[in-house]
Amino acid sequence: MSASIEHFKRIASIPHCSFDTARLRDFLVDFCRDKGCEIGVDELGNIHAIKGSPKLCLQSHYDMVCIGDAPNLELVFSDDGFLRAKNSSLGADNGMGVAMMMQMLSEFDNLECLFTNDEEVGLIGANGFKGELKSSYLLNLDSESDDEVIVGCAGGVNVFASVPARFVNGVKGECYEVVVSGLAGGHSGIDIHKNIPNAIKVLGEFVAKNDGVLCEINGGERSNSIPVAARAVAIFKTAPKKCENVSVKKLEAEYKSLEYSAQILALINSFAQGVRSFDVDLKMPIDSINLSLIKQENGVVELEFFARSMSWEGLHRLEFETVSLAHALGFNTTSKDRSVPWKPEVGSFSADVLKYLQGFNKNAKIAAVHAGLEAGVIKDTQSGIKEACSIGPNIYSPHSVSERCELASVDRIESVLREIVRAYQ
Repeated sequence: MSASIEHFKRIASIPHCSFDTARLRDFLVDFCRDKGCEIGVDELGNIHAIKGSPKLCLQSHYDMVCIGDAPNLELVFSDDGFLRAKNSSLGADNGMGVAMMMQMLSEFDNLECLFTNDEEVGLIGANGFKGELKSSYLLNLDSESDDEVIVGCAGGVNVFASVPARFVNGVKGECYEVVVSGLAGGHSGIDIHKNIPNAIKVLGEFVAKNDGVLCEINGGERSNSIPVAARAVAIFKTAPKKCENVSVKKLEAEYKSLEYSAQILALINSFAQGVRSFDVDLKMPIDSINLSLIKQENGVVELEFFARSMSWEGLHRLEFETVSLAHALGFNTTSKDRSVPWKPEVGSFSADVLKYLQGFNKNAKIAAVHAGLEAGVIKDTQSGIKEACSIGPNIYSPHSVSERCELASVDRIESVLREIVRAYQ
């Protein structure tokens, strides 16, 4: 078992959900200082560690998507060679990258490491990093397939649509709680082409087809996850029947209905979830969009959509289409947390990384990914970075309770990384 796994065990024992990473931040700062690094920590929680005179900067994010029982992680080393967490997301995205960086700092004298914060909630750390990297080359460790060197990624934008959560009387019928649960979930970029059911869409369709009127509605887990669960309270004239992944419970309490129930259901049900365009040659989505969250709080019902595209043109088009639909139904909209598309490019550094990776897997190749990677943001803002790319171990179903990481793949990527870091001493 690789040395990085031992570091990961320690990371997993420290809660580090997005927006709640202070304990892991302090642990990593102490670790880097103990390894002889000069340390800088900014107001966003980014940790910039410099050791010696580096040519290469390694980068990973240290927050995780917490699903299920997370952040209380119970690691399971299964007989099939995978590491999982019992009833929760694992946080191998991107804890394995952090663990490998810790090991490289333990072995080498000239290395720069950037541990970024709150990546999973809008690339906040990378977008807000104002420090200056000393290295000429950037290697991100947030990829999830060990046969690829990633040299490009999708950009993203969050679109929010809201209406007042005002209530009205006079709707006849009886109140029921409707809960959608048990869906597979997944990463809204990497898994978006798999047509995984979206819990908010399932809930909206169920309520509308049973002629329900909403009283309450909430659903989804994270901005960049395909929703696993959603819940509504609605008034129905006749009792709706439960179906697969949908439970129904009659409520004795009386509820007022939402004034904008029809518009909320219309937006949910008319919105086209998933891939909007696909590149047959690259075998990957080009444009996609996910209905990530719906929240009813502070007098407002708000839906959040996360659009991704490999180009600025595609990103602007997805934003425009979503905003136009929401406006037509009477919603107010805002957009934020844009991240830059990283145009694929191959240079001497990525060619070197591919060479070392092919030493362990002859079928390794150059690729791009339909997800946000901080390397694209950082390269865009750091003029001293000549080239960037990304590698990582095999991680399946990130951002879900089914997340698992192949242990042998961690061994391979740690060995590849060691050769790369040694070559750039």
